[in-house]
Amino acid sequence: MRQVELHHGARSDVGLVREVNEDAYLASPPVFVVADGMGGHDGGEVASRIVIEEFSRLADDGFDPARGGNLVAHALRESQRRISAYGEEQFADGPVRGYAGTTVAAALLVDDGGPRWLLVNLGDSRIYRLKDERLEQVSVDHSVVQELVDAGAITSEDAATHPERHVITRALGGPERADPDYFLLPLPAVERLLLCSDGVSGMIDDDAIAAVLRDTEDPRDAADQLVERALAAGGRDNATAVVIDVVGWSDATDYDSDRQRLSLEQKLGALP
Repeated sequence: MRQVELHHGARSDVGLVREVNEDAYLASPPVFVVADGMGGHDGGEVASRIVIEEFSRLADDGFDPARGGNLVAHALRESQRRISAYGEEQFADGPVRGYAGTTVAAALLVDDGGPRWLLVNLGDSRIYRLKDERLEQVSVDHSVVQELVDAGAITSEDAATHPERHVITRALGGPERADPDYFLLPLPAVERLLLCSDGVSGMIDDDAIAAVLRDTEDPRDAADQLVERALAAGGRDNATAVVIDVVGWSDATDYDSDRQRLSLEQKLGALP
């Protein structure tokens, strides 16, 4: 696979309200992840850490981009197994508030006849791309309000203040397996990627996110500014941002997110 130079920056903050940061992230090229944990006691913190541990193995063990799809599927399965086992231990010790679980937003550089971004999401942690100074949300939230928006029951503006806006419909952990969404993007379709928890996207709107990503050259500064803006807006949740730049890649055909959304099994031959 042709060598691709990546620059990145990351920042995570507990926020101004929560006592524990249940967010976790990984920025270890070519593997990038944001996980937003949830659950009783320290369940969310444990669940998000498990995801980061499993994806860290991909980077630490010499990530093979030609097997990227299979490796991602394995990391998700192992995360689900470990989080579920931990949740069972919690329930065995007595009543708890809920299952340990976590969202996942991941970006990995893979080889599919050339270098491409493989993007994965479960829950409402988001993946954005910046191209020609235009921001696009690539991932689709797995949430109650997103389902209501898709059904035409509420507007996107209503979703921002809906009382169930934090209720997600898919996550790692819990009694049932949840299937993630996968996207495959050609590198020329991405100038900058953002992975973030809803402590960022839920506190500042897309216009503000786009302005930071457009106007801040260094991805480290961009990640810092996104989190700082989330804190300035109230910091009601843990806030995490990972910003990745593709350096030295020429433009090619444009990208259509609807056409590129597909299953990992179809495109990369990963086992369920």
